[in-house]
Amino acid sequence: MADEILLTQEGSDKLAAELKELKTVKRPAIADAIREAKAHGDLRENAAYHEAKLNQQRNDGRINELEKVLLRAKIVERPDDADAAVAHLGSTVKLKDLGYDELMTIKLVGAFEADPANDKISISSPLGIAILGKAIGDEIEITAPGGIQKYQVLEVSG
Repeated sequence: MADEILLTQEGSDKLAAELKELKTVKRPAIADAIREAKAHGDLRENAAYHEAKLNQQRNDGRINELEKVLLRAKIVERPDDADAAVAHLGSTVKLKDLGYDELMTIKLVGAFEADPANDKISISSPLGIAILGKAIGDEIEITAPGGIQKYQVLEVSG
């Protein structure tokens, strides 16, 4: 299936929980806000009504997006016979930045789960591509806008 979306089990569970929250909690709350705003009369100049309708559109859009993602999702797990010291989707990897002598820990995730601010790096990003398949002790180079960055893999888990 060419349009599969690769997810970790954790990522799939998180998206499913968000979908449930949007459908069972947020959608009814928005419907209540719309009913309350309608009760105030003239809808043409009713800012609360227009805001509630906009929130409804956003919520329904996110619900549709999540349903499509979960329908197309493929949960990727490490095969039982795979080398535990090799980075793959779902691995947590500790890296040493060889240029700045700093440590960083990242989790390799699918593109839809990526959140660089929270150290979740997509396997389709330059860093993710470089780390996939690497083992403890391996060095990697990435060409970034600021130049070439070099890292060494210190730990792989998960």
